[in-house]
Amino acid sequence: MAVRSTTTAETGTRTRDHDTPAPRRPRNTRAGAWFAAFLLLTVSVVLGCRTADTDAITPVPQLLAFLPWLLAPTAVALLFAALSHWRIGLVWGVAALAVTAWYIEPYGKTMEPGGVPVAEIRVLTANVEFGKATDGLIEAVSEQRPDLVFVQECEDTCEKKLDQAFGKASKADKADKLKEKSREKGKEKGKAKTGVYPYRQVVASATSEGSDGSVILSRHPLTPAKGIPATMGMPGATADVDGQEIHLQLAHPMPPLPSTLGTWREELAALRDYAAANIGRPTVVAGDFNATQDHAAFRRILDTGFMDGARLTGDTRTPSWPALTAPAFGAQIDHVLVSRGFTATRTRFLELGNTDHRALVVDLVLRKST
Repeated sequence: MAVRSTTTAETGTRTRDHDTPAPRRPRNTRAGAWFAAFLLLTVSVVLGCRTADTDAITPVPQLLAFLPWLLAPTAVALLFAALSHWRIGLVWGVAALAVTAWYIEPYGKTMEPGGVPVAEIRVLTANVEFGKATDGLIEAVSEQRPDLVFVQECEDTCEKKLDQAFGKASKADKADKLKEKSREKGKEKGKAKTGVYPYRQVVASATSEGSDGSVILSRHPLTPAKGIPATMGMPGATADVDGQEIHLQLAHPMPPLPSTLGTWREELAALRDYAAANIGRPTVVAGDFNATQDHAAFRRILDTGFMDGARLTGDTRTPSWPALTAPAFGAQIDHVLVSRGFTATRTRFLELGNTDHRALVVDLVLRKST
């Protein structure tokens, strides 16, 4: 019986599997995967700091201000990972989306209304950017008629315009008479119908075009308080609102620029200490905090028990800065914080013009247990 031998000719051109080179990924596909990895790594570093409850170093604090918008680069990374057939990237991207969505939820305590209403207060806070938006502020105050006005970056010209528009502190007696007369004619939710703000607490600007000037205007009598020492003016006062003593503190810490991160942390920490010391009595802290709920330094203020007025009315993520792109894009860095006993009924964000901030108006109710 003849044994048939297999020749190369009979096997044709078939080659062994182990001799077949692995297919190489196209260069454009590899570039897409690397780009997706870069985006996801950046997002993950920011989310990692948020999870670790730290503001870390530049550029993390700056990126944390826009944490909800991290959804955009994450979505782009997912697209490139899909086009590159990068499975690890797809899983990574989905996880980053989930973590970002988790932290978009509002932070801070809320309190169910309870007790008897003893005072109703409308608070307006505005950063007028070196006084440039003073005219817009005067118009907004005239329309909104707040009880308390917190003004940041109010230099000398700004102060003079406010004096001309709303009366000087030296006219307090005359303002009291107008106030009593308006009360006799009637009130609108407890607010006197006079355009005069005779009471004020001021930290004057050191320069004619500085950002360190701040003013608290009030319809109600004010007693000066120490305030918080800071690079920019943060005056304090105590207001007598319908017989209720309410402590006031203007907030305007340094912004978290690379060169001022240490000062930013220190001044937010000072605000946190003030909040901790005043949580047990009626207190309002309002202004440009240069921080959002995604900054650990700001959350520590909320952890004292103070509540964000915008959080109480469901407007936590409404941007207040930069005004040029708000409300479509931005961050909420302007806040009205209140101690226990307060509830908020309404929040509005106003366009003043000539400033990079939107003004914030919050209607508050102070309640006390019977």
